[in-house]
Amino acid sequence: MKTYRIVTAFLLLTGVYASPLAAQQPLNFTIKANEIKARVSPHMWGIFFEDINLSADGGIYAELVKNRSFEFSSPLMGWSIPKDVAGNGRVLIVNRQADHPANPRFARITVPGTRSFALVNEGFRGMGIKAGEQYNFSLYARQQGSTAVKVTATLLDENGNAIGSTTLTPEGSSWQQYKGSFTATATVPKAKLQVQYSGPGIIDADMISLFPQHTWKERPNGLRADLVQLLADLHPGFLRFPGGCIVEGKELSNRYQWKKTVGDVNERTLIMNRWNNEFAHRATPDYFQSFGLGFFEYFQLAEDIGATPLPILNCGMACQYNSGEVVAVDELDPYIQDALDLIEFANGDVHTTWGALRAKMGHPAPFNLQMLGVGNEQWGPQYVERYTIFAKAIKSRYPAIQLVNSLGPGPSGDQFNFLNDTLRKLHADILDEHYYSSPEWFLKNAARYDTYDRHGPKIFAGEYAAHTREAVEGANKNTWQCALAEAAFMTGLERNADVVAMASYAPLLAHVDGWQWAPDLIWFDNLRAYGTPNYYVQKLYANNKGSEVVPILKDNSIISGQDSVYASAVLDQVMGELVVKLVNTSAATKPVTLAVQGVKPGAKGQLVTLQHHQLQGLNSLDQPTNISPVTQNIDIKGKTIQTNMAPWSFYVIRAKINK
Repeated sequence: MKTYRIVTAFLLLTGVYASPLAAQQPLNFTIKANEIKARVSPHMWGIFFEDINLSADGGIYAELVKNRSFEFSSPLMGWSIPKDVAGNGRVLIVNRQADHPANPRFARITVPGTRSFALVNEGFRGMGIKAGEQYNFSLYARQQGSTAVKVTATLLDENGNAIGSTTLTPEGSSWQQYKGSFTATATVPKAKLQVQYSGPGIIDADMISLFPQHTWKERPNGLRADLVQLLADLHPGFLRFPGGCIVEGKELSNRYQWKKTVGDVNERTLIMNRWNNEFAHRATPDYFQSFGLGFFEYFQLAEDIGATPLPILNCGMACQYNSGEVVAVDELDPYIQDALDLIEFANGDVHTTWGALRAKMGHPAPFNLQMLGVGNEQWGPQYVERYTIFAKAIKSRYPAIQLVNSLGPGPSGDQFNFLNDTLRKLHADILDEHYYSSPEWFLKNAARYDTYDRHGPKIFAGEYAAHTREAVEGANKNTWQCALAEAAFMTGLERNADVVAMASYAPLLAHVDGWQWAPDLIWFDNLRAYGTPNYYVQKLYANNKGSEVVPILKDNSIISGQDSVYASAVLDQVMGELVVKLVNTSAATKPVTLAVQGVKPGAKGQLVTLQHHQLQGLNSLDQPTNISPVTQNIDIKGKTIQTNMAPWSFYVIRAKINK
């Protein structure tokens, strides 16, 4: 995702101007429900996940301890020594690179006499703790002397009061994992974890961890349940992971390497998150990737929420907005092998090398990988050169795998045109278009795909969001204005489902105290989360996807901004229903009459309304459903559906049909 010039929105769209509601002439639309124009891809509306805004560590990955293995660039970042015990011992960070290169550092704690020494972990902007919830503490430890040092883990509230505790006594001189649990006695949004060592003696400690017992599907050391539930409620057709720009890395050494994110969590290699210092105004020096959420967990998450997995791999190019580093073409083999091995990891038999690892991790059955992204947001001839080599190698071994290819960071200009022309000539499978722009841009481009080649590559609208300002700064909010413009634009995506195969808003998640990029689909703190108005737009489309596109017309023309109205219609053959989406982007009420041809609607239907009286309206942690869908039943007379669209509104109408 990159920022580029954003067109200034009109005053009407800003919500600054709102005219009195004048009497409106009815808008007469015709739905030709017996004319199938396109099949809707089962993957149509999906999720783009990137570890930005504390989305993984500190977000959906439920680990509460930051820098649990002392591998941050500053080994004790996130840890502190209370003043009252500072003289009671000492901590030494030992590096065992030769013996344990994936996780070389550990803490050696020395406690003289019968004193106690402690380290306190601050968590990810604190630790969200719920009263009555069980918390599971663990660490790897070994004793260095003849006396055993005890370890007591205690949760502290904001005032330093204990709200839960457990004590362990590690034994022996070999590394072992030790576990203990306790129930929290208070709800605290920003707690800390104190790990106290009681002597005398010397003890080594590593992988100090704290998880809630209640995670998604109750998996030990799993994912934050409320955030995953918000994703599951979208009923996404695909899950794209792990990004985004973190695929590329600032330099190739910082790129995402999937093989280092699978297997034993204790053996995964932590790296700096590339969003660590990308924006000076939102610098996050404590942002790293532990990879507790790795490629196995991404595949598992996709399966859990019914989404097709779409992994994106580095193609030998670092971020072109940063270093622009590329690997030499004659040294691409390891990168290509990573792609081939990933397909084996996802789909291979349990007797293959990587299929066996998948089975060992608890999933003998294949993950049914169908698509793979080659590069993220690359551009230029150097990308085409590398993509061509990747495509040849992958297609020769796995011809059924569909490849997703970059069209660069923007939806127009020389970079876009070069890639669009070149990749089409190379008969690419799927072209990934990105656009972050003003609400007005989205309204003007709702007909963008009406003139695309119906026989060329499919389009993946891989990253998009309406921005109220040019910069990704705090003033960019998830306003109703932005969500409404996206809803209008999405009528064009749906109407052109024969060209557009997939679409996903970006970014997905953001911590209110740790974000780098705004706007975002879902916001959360340590205890709560909410969907933005944009989230509910995505949800209404995904939950009302349908199976075939049918024409909805005004005066035999598509409806894409005439009288400030946008529209699309699909059939849902599974439910036996006609589904109509209408968007009113004006400040006036719009009476609409829908004449249905080719089928007979039932006498009853359902109307879902997403609407707000202020374009700058927002949802928040305190008002999570301020702008959210309202459902009601409607009566249908004959073959005509009538409704009065409220100002600035998005309507979804469902009606049973009899052929």
